[in-house]
Amino acid sequence: RTAVRRRRTLRPGSKAFEGAKDIRDSRGRASGFGALDLGLNGRGSGRVVVERILGEMTVRFVLLVNKQGQTRLAHYNEIVPKAERRQIEGEMVRKCLTRSDKQCSIVEHRGMKVIYRRYASLFFIVGVDEHENELAVHEFIHCVVETLDRHFGNVCELDIMFHLEKAHYILEEMVMNGQIVETNKSIILGQTVMYDPPPEK
Repeated sequence: RTAVRRRRTLRPGSKAFEGAKDIRDSRGRASGFGALDLGLNGRGSGRVVVERILGEMTVRFVLLVNKQGQTRLAHYNEIVPKAERRQIEGEMVRKCLTRSDKQCSIVEHRGMKVIYRRYASLFFIVGVDEHENELAVHEFIHCVVETLDRHFGNVCELDIMFHLEKAHYILEEMVMNGQIVETNKSIILGQTVMYDPPPEK
């Protein structure tokens, strides 16, 4: 599976090709994927975002934390000891939740970039490698929220608490081995239906 639903060929010398080159790092490696906002789709239900894969994006963790600093979901894509997890989550709370709305939602920590967005009482915090595209991660967080909204119906903190395994299933459909592999909400939720219990007769 791939995160690209509408793809075009980038020809050398074209403006799109040069734009893709511009966001590569000094080592010539791609720094993530670019998102192009095409405005409203035909049904007016939201933005159509075309994602262009420029390289592998490494997502280290996804945290959902409430405004009291309590971790409601911790999804790690690498092996991290429990003691270190508690330390990381405590550091993320101190770094992200204490910042004002006027401050940037991108911080650097332990050789990685941390991007966060607040939705109502929940903070969505994502840690990625330091060379990644911050704006792409910003859009990825919104995609996660939209997917959870579509499944739970205006997702809230209680939905995450009482359906934690389903939230993990959704994230596992979107991110595999630290790489973003799917952003189509219909496909993601179509796969998670298999985990639903059969209806009672």
